Amino acid sequence: MRAIWKGALTFALVNVPVKVYSATEDHDVPLHQVHAADGGRIRYQRICEIDGEVVPFADIDRAYDDGERTVVLTKADLASLPAERSREIDVVEFVPSDQIDLLTLDKAYYLEPDSASPKAYVLLRETLERTDRTAIVRFSLRQKTRLAALRVRGEVLVLQTLLWADEVRHAAFSTLDEPVKISEKELELSAALVESFSGDFDPSQYTDQYQRELRTLIDAKLDEGDAFDTAATFGTRDPSDGGEVIDLMAALRASVERSRAARASAS
Repeated sequence: MRAIWKGALTFALVNVPVKVYSATEDHDVPLHQVHAADGGRIRYQRICEIDGEVVPFADIDRAYDDGERTVVLTKADLASLPAERSREIDVVEFVPSDQIDLLTLDKAYYLEPDSASPKAYVLLRETLERTDRTAIVRFSLRQKTRLAALRVRGEVLVLQTLLWADEVRHAAFSTLDEPVKISEKELELSAALVESFSGDFDPSQYTDQYQRELRTLIDAKLDEGDAFDTAATFGTRDPSDGGEVIDLMAALRASVERSRAARASAS
């Protein structure tokens, strides 16, 4: 992993130098757009509305438009902001961990101690664990002020950005305004159903089925060329009709065999 940011955790007189790493990554199969007629790559260009010229990314600044006037903000303007120049992750308070609303959790980062001795880092980690507290911190990253929760995951401190309070929508649904009567028998049956599905959560047991199927399809098309019959492979069954779910690998193998047999008979 490569550090994306370096700074220091600070609270009171304690200073903990750290390196920041992205804790998650996207595993989706990368796809791009092409022209359906000839397979030509579709690319997007940044074009100036005044002169019609393509503008290199290095020559692009940001701007704010209030409807009547436009203010251009250069890279130097943005870099001059005090918050953007700060390399400190400031602890503003320690709160009970169960008070963190899961709905507000956003991007996660690992923190690595960035000093000859990790003592201050380990001390903070052990303190958070013993007190069952989460540190609420504030810092700046990529031209944004962030609020985040600092917590412990195994032996590592994890920084997880939080949505601001006004970024979480209020849920108000009229369908829930009317009282609904639930019988004890219904609650018992529902609880029994929950119990029958109960277990310890192991995220490694779950995989992104769509991405696996997409990768299988791509591999098959690479092997067989554009003659690969997608409709014959996946079928045209409506997923909502309750019909039998096809075995993807068996369907792919069958389609490949059909394709080979067709080529053999043609030769």
